[in-house]
Amino acid sequence: MEEELNSQDGSPDTAKEDSPEPDPAEQQASRSGDAAEEASADTGEESDAREGQEQNEAKGAPGAEEEPEDGKFHVFGKKKQKKDAKDIQIEELTDRLRRNMAEFDNFRKRTEKEKSAMFEIGARDIIERILPVIDNFERGLAAVPEDVKGTPFADGMEMIYKQLLKNLEDAGVRAIKAEGEPFDPNFHNAVMHVEDENLGENVVAQELQKGYMYRDSVVRHSMVSVAN
Repeated sequence: MEEELNSQDGSPDTAKEDSPEPDPAEQQASRSGDAAEEASADTGEESDAREGQEQNEAKGAPGAEEEPEDGKFHVFGKKKQKKDAKDIQIEELTDRLRRNMAEFDNFRKRTEKEKSAMFEIGARDIIERILPVIDNFERGLAAVPEDVKGTPFADGMEMIYKQLLKNLEDAGVRAIKAEGEPFDPNFHNAVMHVEDENLGENVVAQELQKGYMYRDSVVRHSMVSVAN
C-alpha cells in the first residue's frame, strides 16, 4: 500500500518532470503570427473602408462630372448647361442680323452722303444756267430809257428780277462783294488793271460781271478790274 501511495503521490511530480516546457522562440513566433493575421485583417478592412469612402467621395465630389437626366453638368460646384442645337442656331442668326444691320447703316450713311453731293452738283449746274438770265435782266433794266421808267412794263420787269434774286437767296445763292474790296483771287477774277489814285493798291476798282456763291463754294468768280 505504501508503495502504491508513494507512486500515486509522486505521479504529479513525475508528470510535471516528464512534460516538456514550451520554447520561448516558438511562443514568440506564434504571437507574431497571430498579430500579423490580426493586422492583415485590420488592413483589409481599412482598405475596403477606404475604397468605399473614396467611391462615395468621388460620387459627391465637387470636381466630379456627371450628366444627370436634366442634361446639366456639375463642374467645380457650378452648373454648366449643355448647349442645344437651337441655341447655337439662334446665336448664329443673331450675329448675322447684327452684321446686316451694321452694313445697312453704313450703306445708308454712304447713300445720304452721295445724295447730298449729287444734289449740290445738280443745284450748281442749275444755278450756272440761271446766272446768264440774271445778267440779261440787269443789262435790260440798266438800258431802260428814262421816259419808260415807272411804267407798268418796266416795274413788272424789275419785280420779276427781284423775285428771281429772292428765290436764289432762299436756295443759298448770294452775290460776291467786289467793288471797293481788296482783291482776292479766291473770289475775284482780274481781267484788267487801272490807274486810280483814289484807291489803294490791289483794290477792286470796278465790277464787270457779278460773281455768285452757292453756300460755301464759288459758282462763278467776279470779273473785276484792279487798281495798281
